[in-house]
Amino acid sequence: MSDAPASHSFPPVDEQLALLKRGVVDLVEEGELRERLESSRKTGRPLRVKLGIDPSSPDIHLGHTVVLRKLRDFQRLGHTVVVLWGTATAMVGDPTGKDKTRPQLTREQVEENKKTYKDQIGRVLDLDRIEERENGEWFDRMSFLDAVALAGGTTVARMLERDSFAKRYQAGQPISLHELVYPLMQGWDSVELKADVELGGTDQLFNLHMGRELQKRQGQPAQICMTMPLLVGLDGVQKMSKSLGNAIGVTDTGTQMFGKSMSLPDEPMRSWMELVTDLSAARIDELLGGHPRDAKVALAHAVVEGYHDRAAADAAVEEFERMFKQGGLPDDIPEVTVEAGDGGALMIAALLAQAGMCQTNSEGRRLVQGGGVKVDDVKIDDPKQAFGAGTYLVQAGKKKFARVTVVG
Repeated sequence: MSDAPASHSFPPVDEQLALLKRGVVDLVEEGELRERLESSRKTGRPLRVKLGIDPSSPDIHLGHTVVLRKLRDFQRLGHTVVVLWGTATAMVGDPTGKDKTRPQLTREQVEENKKTYKDQIGRVLDLDRIEERENGEWFDRMSFLDAVALAGGTTVARMLERDSFAKRYQAGQPISLHELVYPLMQGWDSVELKADVELGGTDQLFNLHMGRELQKRQGQPAQICMTMPLLVGLDGVQKMSKSLGNAIGVTDTGTQMFGKSMSLPDEPMRSWMELVTDLSAARIDELLGGHPRDAKVALAHAVVEGYHDRAAADAAVEEFERMFKQGGLPDDIPEVTVEAGDGGALMIAALLAQAGMCQTNSEGRRLVQGGGVKVDDVKIDDPKQAFGAGTYLVQAGKKKFARVTVVG
């Protein structure tokens, strides 16, 4: 996609800012963003808004879509969305939030992951209206001396300002040299793309700042940095992660999405409504001022509609209501309270054992692996799926039911 002036006028700057600031944690700097939006309206030149994606895994979940949805906001306003595939940086591995060096991927792994990842981001973005680039375009042709020159303008002390590096250094844990290079690579991407804005999670702020520094060094206007919060998972405690079993995948069926959303504890509902739905601020306040269950149904409906359609969302509600209002359940369901433990959440196998629905954690794992466990009418496939504070309808086998309250 070119930088040619947009064929339509941009909305008023205050209107754009109101949309773009929704849910944002860090905005460096808001005044600069306002100036660029004003210039964009005068010249007709859309802002170049960058999101770097390292295709380090083949699947994405709702947590990944938080920043994608913000990118979509820019896209809907008429700005140029640049999706940068980190075909080079993925083989280095982003050290963000890692307490040890992460394994490096091969080019073949990166390319395979990219295929499925692209299809899935198309569930959020209009792929016909994005500019796609790969940072292998410039890094593959860099010489070793080019890389040394890039590193020459940044000190080790500056790199150790990064929280994850500082913690590892103080703990005596190894930090490989290639990990120190990663923020420089991400920053150089912004130079090559002449980015006006770069998006990322809150854990990416250091890398985004590096882009500002390198752009200034090259005589370019420094990009605006915008970070989005990390979405809390279904356990209501830890950030969403497939490995923790607290995630909703963007390829899940409507029924799966609805049922999993209904298992979310009450506390994170506002942030979910703001970050993974298009519900207005007024509608969110209205829902949260009413009955929590009605609010959760509205949230689950909005999630399903966002990744499927209204018909699928309506069908998921009808199925859920049929199960829980029209019978199919025992008249006398025991109520059990279990302790979540130090982590604030409980894996399903331990939950089953503590609730007396099986004898041991091992038996609980076997029940899950055999397809015999449901929580709020959603079959649980992962023995590691965790549940935070809240009340859940748990079924083990065909006849065992319990309303289990997890307390932190």
